[in-house]
Amino acid sequence: MGSQDIFFMFQAVNEARKAQRLGEVPIGAVLVHQGQVLTRQHNQKEKTQDPTSHAEILCLREASSKLGSWRLVEATLYVTVEPCVMCVGALLQARVGRVVFGCLEPKMGGLRSVYSLNDDHRLHHQFIIEEGLLEDQCQSLMQNFFKLKRQQSCVIEKFKSTLP
Repeated sequence: MGSQDIFFMFQAVNEARKAQRLGEVPIGAVLVHQGQVLTRQHNQKEKTQDPTSHAEILCLREASSKLGSWRLVEATLYVTVEPCVMCVGALLQARVGRVVFGCLEPKMGGLRSVYSLNDDHRLHHQFIIEEGLLEDQCQSLMQNFFKLKRQQSCVIEKFKSTLP
C-alpha cells in the first residue's frame, strides 16, 4: 500500500468522524475510480432509519449513478472497518476491483473475521483485499464510540431506577 492509499483512507476516517458526531456508528468509506474520488460516505442508518444505509452501500449507489453503470471493476473502496456480509455481497455484485479496510469487525465481518465471502470461488467475482491501513485510528473510533454508548446506557438506567 502506498501514500495514495493512506491519503484516501484518511478521507474515510474523516467520514467516520462525521458519522460519530451525528450519533452513527463511526464507519466511513471513500470510493475511488481511476485515481479520482467518486464519493465519500458514512453510515446513516439512524438518520434514514434504513438498515442498508451503510457507508459502503451508499458509496456504491452514488458511484454507480455518477458513472451510469453498476459495474465498478476499476474502483477501489477504502473503508474504516471490515465490511459486513451485506456490504461484501453488494461489493461482489458491483464487481469492485479492490477493497482496503482499516480494522477487523469481529461480530459481522464478511471478509476476514467471521466470514470470508470473497474467498468463495463458487462466486463469479473476487476482488483484491488489503487490510490494516490506519488500523489503530479506525479501531479507536469504534471502541470509543461503543464505550461512550455503554456509559450513556448506564447513566440512563441509573436515572430510571431513581424514578418513582
